[in-house]
Amino acid sequence: MKRRVVAKLFAVGAFGPWLLQQAPAWATDEAPDALIGRLTKEALDTIAADKAVQAGDVERIITLMDQKIMPYLNFQRMTASAVGPAWRKTSPEQRQRLEAEFKTLLVRTYSGAMGQAKNLSYDIKPLRAAPDDKEVIVRTVITGRGDPVQLDYRLEKTPGVGAGWKIFNLNVLGVWLVDTYRSQFSQEINAKGIDGLIATLAERNKSNAAGAAKPAKG
Repeated sequence: MKRRVVAKLFAVGAFGPWLLQQAPAWATDEAPDALIGRLTKEALDTIAADKAVQAGDVERIITLMDQKIMPYLNFQRMTASAVGPAWRKTSPEQRQRLEAEFKTLLVRTYSGAMGQAKNLSYDIKPLRAAPDDKEVIVRTVITGRGDPVQLDYRLEKTPGVGAGWKIFNLNVLGVWLVDTYRSQFSQEINAKGIDGLIATLAERNKSNAAGAAKPAKG
């Protein structure tokens, strides 16, 4: 039961920003807790209204993510943190492959939980941060059929083009998403190196895609 709850909430939390219909120009001036509140509401509204998302349509989710994610997520930082110290020794081509395969892995892992993430409500906790903080944690509580579950977001304030608050990690029931994958990736890197990790991710994604394409029995 706990694993299903984590999957559903990671789906809402990790994919919420990827399901937006537009990226408003005023988002760069938005407070981090206001941003998370808006994204959570829009994510839940999208899941409730979009049949393809509810069905876990990976291609649709990836398309929405590619179109809408960048204003709200520092995915390079997420990937670098998941890869760990070995990231510093990777080439630009390896980094591009790692980001692409990691993104696909996340979508395929949690897309199946989309259809179950229904009839949820949320509450944004008061933000505990100084006005000049560059990194903050926004804490939310998601309520459904069972006990309320805390879902936390780590955000950083980025300067320059596309400036604003961006998500780089999230926590459900004490489990940080990036940390979970860092442990897995570390084993692969130690055994096979960066190219071995890329190959393993690509094979896992290929296997997941083949499994999803099989017609249901019965």
